[in-house]
Amino acid sequence: MNQTRELRTIQSKVELRSDEETNSNVIEGYALKFDKRSNPLGFVNVFVETLDKRCLDNTDMSNVVATFNHDQSQVLGRSGVNLEMNVDDVGLRFKVTLPDTTLAHDVLENIRSGIINQCSFAFDMPDDDTADTWKRSDIEGVDYERRINNIAHLYDVSVVTTPAYSDTNVSVGARSLEKVKAIRELPLLKKRDELLRELKISEIKEAIQD
Repeated sequence: MNQTRELRTIQSKVELRSDEETNSNVIEGYALKFDKRSNPLGFVNVFVETLDKRCLDNTDMSNVVATFNHDQSQVLGRSGVNLEMNVDDVGLRFKVTLPDTTLAHDVLENIRSGIINQCSFAFDMPDDDTADTWKRSDIEGVDYERRINNIAHLYDVSVVTTPAYSDTNVSVGARSLEKVKAIRELPLLKKRDELLRELKISEIKEAIQD
């Protein structure tokens, strides 16, 4: 199993509401959205990515935590306790009923004041050739386009202060890097094959002339 954990932050407004029946505060929003192209990612090889609508079909979401800035020491909720998640046509929507903690009150006030307004998610992908697909991009300034077809585990959903799709959060697994390398080397391989064919043709012609 590929255990490379990837983080993605999306520009998805965090919503805030009060549940009068339980006298509690609730934050909700989309941790991820399908078929929405990301901002350019990466450093040397710049890419954009989208999430396929079926990428969560086989995802393990049995032990997901809601955090602040992906900090496991700043937990706001847990699946099966006070974190609810629902997959719809848009993406993965989450709802956290905030506990009565200092952290929760601070996050609540920051959301209310508009200081915090983005969501994020942490995931990994199966060690499978079909987990993602890569192709060269025609978008200016972008080298490749990546489509994530299958997410293996969802580790957390988070309210964050970082910019959307921050480059500091970009990592891809070894298998994905091999795909990029193969795409990058393809023109060289084609050129090599052409030279080999030309060489064989030349050798055949020489043999005939002899």
